[in-house]
Amino acid sequence: MEFTNKRTVQVIAFLLLVLVVTQIVYTALFYYGPGSNAPWRLLWGFEALLFTILTAFSGAAMLQTGRYQLGWSAVTFSAVLNLIQVSVGGTLILTFRESAGEIEALAPAAGGIVALAFMVYYTAKFLLGFAALVFGMAKRNEGAKALGSLTAIAGAVTMGANAILIVFGQDGFLPSSVATVPGVAATLLLALCLLSVAREGREE
Repeated sequence: MEFTNKRTVQVIAFLLLVLVVTQIVYTALFYYGPGSNAPWRLLWGFEALLFTILTAFSGAAMLQTGRYQLGWSAVTFSAVLNLIQVSVGGTLILTFRESAGEIEALAPAAGGIVALAFMVYYTAKFLLGFAALVFGMAKRNEGAKALGSLTAIAGAVTMGANAILIVFGQDGFLPSSVATVPGVAATLLLALCLLSVAREGREE
């Protein structure tokens, strides 16, 4: 099956929009939902599927198009890291939490697994913010000043917040939610930028 550049970019934008929804659902369940009784394994499994498909399509876009390679590279490796993160969440975190509830000595190991997942999460968000910055600046330079500027700003804020969390960790002076909120905004605006790119693209 062959996909044109335009269709590939459209699929990527659609996947990013779906991931925005899943991130909102995840955040709502985590902070306001049933906590440990939420269907985490199902949600992480669905996200893992989305990130797997996103990796394939963004990798194809990086090779197909003659532009935005740096942005596509950031999207691709962000998807790979997010796939690792949700895989750790859906397997090791749930397993260690259950075991730590029965064997107290496993609690530090469970905490280490959670810290690993968050480190990968912050790195993936940093790269996605970088992609938003790249595409936002490109759209701004092409004349879409409002969308481009908002996307670039959201990307820069996402990069800054997650850079701090990468360096100082989840127990530093910034809460993990600082990574999530601008990250969701950057993802949404990046998807809108890519839809704009797809509309301007040629069927090849």
